[in-house]
Amino acid sequence: MVCKVESKLRWYTLFLGLSFIVYCLLFSVACTEPHEHTARAINPEDSASIMVSYGVNTLISDSGVIKYRIVTERWEVNTVRQPSRWEFMKGIFFEQFDEQFHVQGYIQADTAWYYDQQRLWKLRGRVNLRNSNGLIYTSEELYWDGMRHEFYSTVFSRVITPERTMEGTYFRSDEKMDHYLVTNSKGSFIASDFDPEPDPADTATIVPSGTTVITVSPTTGNPPASGSLPAATADTISTPKP
Repeated sequence: MVCKVESKLRWYTLFLGLSFIVYCLLFSVACTEPHEHTARAINPEDSASIMVSYGVNTLISDSGVIKYRIVTERWEVNTVRQPSRWEFMKGIFFEQFDEQFHVQGYIQADTAWYYDQQRLWKLRGRVNLRNSNGLIYTSEELYWDGMRHEFYSTVFSRVITPERTMEGTYFRSDEKMDHYLVTNSKGSFIASDFDPEPDPADTATIVPSGTTVITVSPTTGNPPASGSLPAATADTISTPKP
């Protein structure tokens, strides 16, 4: 009986010893080869903004000269999504200045995106624009191409000046809104727009097939009466649709 008890104790002691040795080996391996915990891979559709600012009122310079003011409730800068962009999902108010810091005009919209690599602004939702000559533009969508220095829109747009009001489904203009084009247009015009004997100095025309081209005279700053548009000027205005 005593021999059986001693035999069981020896086996029990041997079992504990082997368990301790295995535990030490596992512990040493865990310490020498740490396991790295990683999260799941990020899908290409996922993105995160590198900057989010709230209550922004900032000035922006171009070539060392302050030219713009941006006022927005929320401004995100996202370089992960392609193309990279700035996002203004809570609306934007945009002012432009001349070299003497005088306000040249403003733009406001419910939502805006700026694609910095293409220098392209996309404005949507109750877009309002006004320039220094009193021209007012309204639409639900407007693009501002900083590379080509022009505005354009492919949705219903309205242009209001002190002399006339026009509406159309396609709009294109230079950045100063001195030369603009409206297609499929309708609206009210002053009587001199239909003068049968136009002055050669005039620089506006009514083009057939529902296209209206207006060019502001640089000497007076006011839209002139109807007349024949010089060929060189017509080439610079009648650009194709994007």
